Amino acid sequence: MSVPHLTTALTGPLLDLERKILAAQPEIEHWFRNQWQEHTPPFYGSVDLRNAAYKLAPVDMNLFPGGFNNLNPDFHPLAVQAAMTALEGYCPDARRVLLIPENHTRNQFYLQNVAALSKILRQAGMVVRIGSLNPEITTATTLELPDGSTMVQEPVIRTGNRVGLADFDPCVVLLNNDLSAGIPSILVNIEQTLLPPLHAGWSTRTKTQHFTAYDRVVNDFAQLIGIDPWVVNPYFDHVDGLDFQSREGEEKLAATVDQMIQKIALKYAEHGIEQTPFVIVKANAGTYGMGIMSVKSGEELIGLNRKQRNKMSVIKEGLQVHDVIVQEGVPTMEIVDDGVAEPVVYMLDRFVIGGFYRVHTGRGIDENLNAPGMHFKPLAFATPLTTPDCDGSPDCEANRFYAYGVVARLALLAASLELEQE
Repeated sequence: MSVPHLTTALTGPLLDLERKILAAQPEIEHWFRNQWQEHTPPFYGSVDLRNAAYKLAPVDMNLFPGGFNNLNPDFHPLAVQAAMTALEGYCPDARRVLLIPENHTRNQFYLQNVAALSKILRQAGMVVRIGSLNPEITTATTLELPDGSTMVQEPVIRTGNRVGLADFDPCVVLLNNDLSAGIPSILVNIEQTLLPPLHAGWSTRTKTQHFTAYDRVVNDFAQLIGIDPWVVNPYFDHVDGLDFQSREGEEKLAATVDQMIQKIALKYAEHGIEQTPFVIVKANAGTYGMGIMSVKSGEELIGLNRKQRNKMSVIKEGLQVHDVIVQEGVPTMEIVDDGVAEPVVYMLDRFVIGGFYRVHTGRGIDENLNAPGMHFKPLAFATPLTTPDCDGSPDCEANRFYAYGVVARLALLAASLELEQE
């Protein structure tokens, strides 16, 4: 199976970065091994990357990935192996896993993700049942899936300090619910292994926390292989005290954006890049591509119209946005299926297990692609992401994806530092 043909504007600089990553492969893998002896990786995660030809950087790290159904089935055995390793580490005698999904039972794409994740866990030797926190699920409920199969979701119950189902007492509780709506009391202080921990959810975690940890990781990594950390790291800043509806804080936000545009422009001049700098303003917590704007100057944020204010002020679960991350915009130079694309890399434990392109034919290279109208194209890796062809040219398929896997694992390591600081 071949990799989607990448018609990328692959000019010198990114090849130079990839060449450095490939040349340092033994040092990089040794460094990661040492890091994983000191830090426990999250159970799983997915990273949105942007490849700008002069820069390859993560722009988001999700600790409750919801696209396992979009992965290439050829790489399913890698995922099973990684799940075995992860569960042995957390709970050596793990046999029974309770998987708790998001509450939306009508989103067919999401349910297919839950089914794909369940299959990985079953093939890793687990008995898997699906427990719902949705108040509408009061009894075992069968949900139809698009491929003709079905899924049973049952209400989660708590007995003492354990949660489970009426006839099922799990040793591991796996959340595939990002807790945007808050931490459910039924899960507080349970004695079973809960993965990821409650403070990994969006009711606690912030994107600025993540990128602060990522700064630390990248500074070490950049020294290791002799690169400017900026080529794998987007600048970011934090603005709080906002109220988009009443326009409170918009001047402060605009000023922060302008400062960042100037900072990026200096880097562009230093690296000889002829792009127009832009900035992404997004809610500091949450997912689903909600509460995001791409702007080229602070002025664009002054006097937003009602539609724009509504879009920025509320995210998933109807939560109000008062706190944003202002992040350097990284354009994407990848084109797949005639649409602008960005790779999303999936990891289980410390292993890269696959990924897909998020493709949007209606968006530009400097826009958020996580929006209605997107579609997914599985990354068809010729080889696992951790085994590059060191004799091949830097932009050959295996090598391009090795670089993706390295940068994605840097974000995963940053997430493990975050989770240590509860």
